[in-house]
Amino acid sequence: MRLLHTSDWHLGRSFHGVGMLDAQRAFVDQLVTFVRKEAVDVVLIAGDVYDRALPGVDVVGLLDDALVRITGAGAQVVLTSGNHDSAIRLGFASRLLERGGVHLRTRLTELDKPVLFPLDEGSEDGPVLAVYGIPWLEPRLVADQLGVETASHYEVTRAATALIRDDLGVRSATRTVHSVVLAHTFASGGISSDSERDLSIGGVGAVPLDLFDGFGYAALGHLHGRQELSPAVRYSGSPLAYSFSEAKHRKGGWLVDVGAAGITGVTEVLWEAPRTLAVLRGRLEELLSAEEFAWAEDAYCQVTLTDAQRPAQAMERLRARFPDTLVLGFEPEGAAAAARTSYSRRLAEADDDLSICSGFLAHVRGRDADDAETAVLAEALEAVRLEGTSL
Repeated sequence: MRLLHTSDWHLGRSFHGVGMLDAQRAFVDQLVTFVRKEAVDVVLIAGDVYDRALPGVDVVGLLDDALVRITGAGAQVVLTSGNHDSAIRLGFASRLLERGGVHLRTRLTELDKPVLFPLDEGSEDGPVLAVYGIPWLEPRLVADQLGVETASHYEVTRAATALIRDDLGVRSATRTVHSVVLAHTFASGGISSDSERDLSIGGVGAVPLDLFDGFGYAALGHLHGRQELSPAVRYSGSPLAYSFSEAKHRKGGWLVDVGAAGITGVTEVLWEAPRTLAVLRGRLEELLSAEEFAWAEDAYCQVTLTDAQRPAQAMERLRARFPDTLVLGFEPEGAAAAARTSYSRRLAEADDDLSICSGFLAHVRGRDADDAETAVLAEALEAVRLEGTSL
């Protein structure tokens, strides 16, 4: 049996204001092609299928199309909910969908109710694969239902995995049972990126890796970088980059082979990126003229300018060469030294009202006022002075 571990599709998400539905459709195309080519039996989706609890009609339509095409390609689907999903809405019609090979695990009552796949079709009592789903567990909302006194990510996840172990123990008493657990959580040792929302302040929400000890494979979701925490505990990562901090990610998933003896191999899967991400840094004129940046002309760009003075019309000029510049920041050379002198101190040292106004303009804009702007400020200050005198 072959399982394809994916997660964090975030259908409906935008990338710095750019809609991504077309890119997400292209990912679904790749996934369906892979399922057919590699004879995948089960596609695992470990949470954050949608990006919002109330997805748009076109977004729901995309998931509907994806599930129809995946099952049409010969694979079943096991899907659990993440912190971006509405577990109740995503779990709608789960019993009906199960008949079509789409297994939703979004409720606490389903923690110890695995999806069972026979590993020996010729034997009714032969080995089976039990796939369990742990949806996103918000401690304050589920602690009482799970019977734990402390509402923490560790305690509720520990309680959930304990229920699964109890069920495995019962099933294993009469036959060989191999286990796979889907969980949408932040396991310690995982490397996060900007597009995941914090589980809690200070890393308290991270759960220890040993909570997944004893399971054949833990298919985790929530972190967007594909990574191996241990041979049996892995994040598939998101299929697309959802922040510039993911520019160096190699997006993909994991192909998990399971036999009568258990997990026999885990192989990386790579998805083709629809657009390159470029994180550029330097002076404006260098970025506009240097040949070394030519590769970024067709990329989505995040640019940080280091000019000592903030260039005028910087975004317009950048987009002349890099049309898809989406994020622009400024970190002027010498800014660290300037930061050591507080704005209030510079204000106290100003000689006159014009210096105060010019200094404020430089503070909020990142460059000094030019001659024309200084003249306008001086004229405005003089008008105010004269008006005050006439009163």
